[in-house]
Amino acid sequence: MARSVPPLTTDDGAYGMASRARRFSRGRIGGRMAGIALAGVSVAVMAQAAQAGAMTGAVTGEAKRARGTAAKTILAEAPAEGGPVRLAIPKGALETGLVAFTEQAGVKLVYPTELTARLETQGLDGEFSPIEALARLLEGTGLTYRPAGASTITLVNPRYVQLGAEPAGTVTLDELHVQGQAQGRGTAAGLPPPTGTVGQPPVPYAGGQVGSGTRVGLLGNRSVLKTPFSITGYTEKLIEDQQAVSLADVVLNNSSVRNDAPPYSERDSYFIRGFSVTNLDTAFDGLFYLANPRRSFTEGLERVEILLGPSALLSGGTGRVGGTINLIPKRAYDEPFARLTTTYLSDAQIWTHADLGRRFGAFKEWGVRFNGAYRTGATPLDNNSIEVGVAALGLDYRGDRFRASLDMTHSTQNVTAPTSLFNAVAPGIQIPRAPNNRTNTANPFEYNDSRYGMIAGRAEYDVLPDTTVYIAGGASRYNEDFLTSNYRVTSVTGQATNQLAIQPQEIQGLTGEVGLRTRFSTGFLNHQVNIAAVSANNKNFRSGFVPPVFTPYTINIYNPTYLPTGSVPTIGLPRSAAQPLFAQLTARSVAVADTLSFFGDDRFLLTLGGRYQEIDQQGYATRPGPTQGQVTSNYQEGRFSPAITFVLSPFENLSFYGNFIESLDPVANAPVTAVNRDQIFPPAVGRQKEIGVKYDFGTVAATAALFEIELPFAFTDPGTFIYSVNGRQRNRGVELNVFGEVAPGLRLLGGVTFIDAELVRANNPAANGKAAPGVPDTAFNLYAEYDLPPWLAPGLTLTGRAIYTSSMFYDQFNTQSVPDWTRFDAGLRYTTVGATGKPVVLRAFVQNLLDDSYWASAARGFLAVGAPRTFIVSASVDF
Repeated sequence: MARSVPPLTTDDGAYGMASRARRFSRGRIGGRMAGIALAGVSVAVMAQAAQAGAMTGAVTGEAKRARGTAAKTILAEAPAEGGPVRLAIPKGALETGLVAFTEQAGVKLVYPTELTARLETQGLDGEFSPIEALARLLEGTGLTYRPAGASTITLVNPRYVQLGAEPAGTVTLDELHVQGQAQGRGTAAGLPPPTGTVGQPPVPYAGGQVGSGTRVGLLGNRSVLKTPFSITGYTEKLIEDQQAVSLADVVLNNSSVRNDAPPYSERDSYFIRGFSVTNLDTAFDGLFYLANPRRSFTEGLERVEILLGPSALLSGGTGRVGGTINLIPKRAYDEPFARLTTTYLSDAQIWTHADLGRRFGAFKEWGVRFNGAYRTGATPLDNNSIEVGVAALGLDYRGDRFRASLDMTHSTQNVTAPTSLFNAVAPGIQIPRAPNNRTNTANPFEYNDSRYGMIAGRAEYDVLPDTTVYIAGGASRYNEDFLTSNYRVTSVTGQATNQLAIQPQEIQGLTGEVGLRTRFSTGFLNHQVNIAAVSANNKNFRSGFVPPVFTPYTINIYNPTYLPTGSVPTIGLPRSAAQPLFAQLTARSVAVADTLSFFGDDRFLLTLGGRYQEIDQQGYATRPGPTQGQVTSNYQEGRFSPAITFVLSPFENLSFYGNFIESLDPVANAPVTAVNRDQIFPPAVGRQKEIGVKYDFGTVAATAALFEIELPFAFTDPGTFIYSVNGRQRNRGVELNVFGEVAPGLRLLGGVTFIDAELVRANNPAANGKAAPGVPDTAFNLYAEYDLPPWLAPGLTLTGRAIYTSSMFYDQFNTQSVPDWTRFDAGLRYTTVGATGKPVVLRAFVQNLLDDSYWASAARGFLAVGAPRTFIVSASVDF
């Protein structure tokens, strides 16, 4: 992780790579060169910071050459051209000394703060060139400096520098003129240069668990305090330390997000701010319909970003009103990187993961990052086993004016006896208690086999120092063969009817985007303008339940009896590749946003914009016969969705924000359990009003938000089994969040969300004023880590998590409900140095420590049981 002063207020990074370098008003290194802009270059700090807990960070950097001027390279251990600067830095903590150095010398310095933890400097007093001063500050610390690209210096521990690297202390730079700015201010236009989206995201905040900034869709990378939305980016370090298997494990860190699918099913699905968001709605590197529509695995992810609330302006009509999840792929660090992790998950899952990265070229402009994993074995659930294979390859190029990336991902998931949702509960009965969390009602011969492939690319070019054009696009294909149960609970004693069904399907995605980011001034007004055009297409090939049709039978969810093996054929059943086109959705849009600031000051930022969207949605007849393939429903409409946001920063570490923004949500098709199954409904317009405050204490930050969201309400009536849009759902809520290092060695991440979800303007008067089903009024999450003192247990970290969800209603008339639940997790992490001098990290974690059985969700008319106690043990070794 890298740190800047003041935290969270600086938004560096000319093209969206990880950069939280320092920007100040004085200083010159080397000779002159016009148009230089410093940003970061990603580095592998895991190999450089073994003694600091093996935390991974990244910084990025770029030298932009003046047009028409040849780049001149100099080689100097301490460039004599750098004029002396008067410095007075007292003896003490190295981190404090480096902060003073950057302020007094006006030098932009990028480094992972893990390197400086617990180190001291002897300080200095007098006139020194910047390079000489830096060398003196590092004396006795074991650290030195080295080039991290054409024009960037970073700190390193020479103990971990690879053979063949340039000598420490030798810096190869273009002639470099450091253009300074006042601390905490933006550029002359009141904002940082337009940020792109190729490369690493903004570096982590103190504690390393969340990003100091995120990608805010159309607006590019923004620091947390300068973002007019509630958004969090969870880092690769957090994902590794929590041993997250899929995206569903990562979202457990956010109190406004709840999983609504069983953990040992074939899919992940979520409720965000009380509204359904499926994995199909997840974005990959800012592009929709490319991520795995059922389950996103974590091996190739650098970061998971969760934006709470609608996002029509930011990402188009492909998002959901509750929020948007964006997956950021891994990129190669500057130093060669190789890590092997072996994990055991109860009851018998073995998981091996290899992570390899390397950069090539004179300035390490070419990067390759590969992640491969294989996991197989039985889970704690009866009869359930899962086999997963993942391969993710990320390529990138970073030049002075041109950057590009290419990502390819392939995964397979084969689930035996996938646990199923309880699809319906008969009206008028009390919701039965949750069954034992190890009980699986699925037959041992049921299965879900899936294959997923994706390719995505991005490229951007700086046509002018303040203007960047970009293009992005990708395609994906998902195939799923599925033999599954469909339950309807009929008695409080656990009696239920079940019908097996074959549901093969294929999902294809194709997305493209072009855009421009520019920055300019008109008098006292400063503008950062973003323009983008997006076209996203999603095709679904399926025909619902397909023959053969199986006879319903009775089962008890507490003591299930299984059909005999061989009673249902599993060979020669219909396959996903042979299904007819069922539905197609195309979303085309053009968006423009102008972020205004005044008099070169970024204390008040006002964003005005909107997106014009055309939604083209068709449904097709899929039953065999003369009508197969004919259009059964057709929706085509264009709409302009406006947005207005503001950020007010009276102090550098405090900001107030507000937004009005809309969404254009595709309403879910009628489920197969409805009498009007597969019926397609027009997209629904959702609207949000939100205000909030964010405060940065230095190493810990806190946020608070008030919001109101309205969206048309769709539900399956449990009595008539008709799925329809019935009135509107209005969610009003309060969110309180905290993240960072509250004390040396103590890190916290979590929050609490209170939601009043109400049905209004319903067609049925009996539903008006009722609580929306599936939405808890209180949700709490807190994850904590504590590093034991070195004198007690060096390298040992205690971890723990508490998750609470209040009771919620199952039906729209509020006659059926499920009780609240609390889950506790606990673990240990031990970090040491292996025989090769590289980090070794041992982790152990227990989920659901008390082994409670509970209904984890009652969303969308389904019931989902929470996971049983699960043990996870892993060993991670760097080479």
